[in-house]
Amino acid sequence: MVQVCLNGPRGSADGAMVPLTPEAMAESAARAVAAGATDIHVHPKTPCGHDSLSPRVIGPVLEAIRARVPVPVGVTTGAWAEPDPAARLARIRSWAALPDLPDHASVNWHEQGAEDIAGALLDLGVGVEAGIWSGTDAAIRFAASPLGPRVLRVLAEVTDTSVDTAEATARALLADLGPAPVRPVLLHGADGGAWPVLRLAGRLGLATRMGLEDTLLLPDGERALSNAQLVAEALSQYGCAQRSS
Repeated sequence: MVQVCLNGPRGSADGAMVPLTPEAMAESAARAVAAGATDIHVHPKTPCGHDSLSPRVIGPVLEAIRARVPVPVGVTTGAWAEPDPAARLARIRSWAALPDLPDHASVNWHEQGAEDIAGALLDLGVGVEAGIWSGTDAAIRFAASPLGPRVLRVLAEVTDTSVDTAEATARALLADLGPAPVRPVLLHGADGGAWPVLRLAGRLGLATRMGLEDTLLLPDGERALSNAQLVAEALSQYGCAQRSS
């Protein structure tokens, strides 16, 4: 599986190709799926371009994307969108009023209140992607969590952005998750580490993701023109890595 991460916390300063409105997100999602993406991760934005957990913001994004593509759509619950844990939990619970819920949502397990957020999502019937970031205690906390067997998948998220060391950091993170993680693993990197980690995922046969959240650049250093271009290149790189393993 190659998931497309449409925008992340990026904004207009990162370039016009980053989709920020529901319509732009839907168009970008449709092109990425046509290029081969089989799952979508998106950060709904306010009109000012800030990540939001408000159902008034999430609802139109889900509606627009689902009108264009048939694949699962997930959203973020990152603390940067709502720093106060209690307010963040209240926002998640307010999603019950949405006519259409996300298929899944990512929960960063190192963030305060992660267990409560994950529990609220599961109560709503929303799948949980357990975000386990390198350089944090998330793997230890997740290993002790009674919710571990109930999550949809584990996001092994390599925060090391160095092209030279990201693969080693990824291997260490996978080791921290243990020899037999309780759920499927999606491995991905960021910025300079995005492509080395994606190729490692290919060699290991793990799901992965690619998109403008993770990198603005193609493997050759050229600026990416779209999520679709990144997905097409990701599938090529992933396939080559699999064949060489």
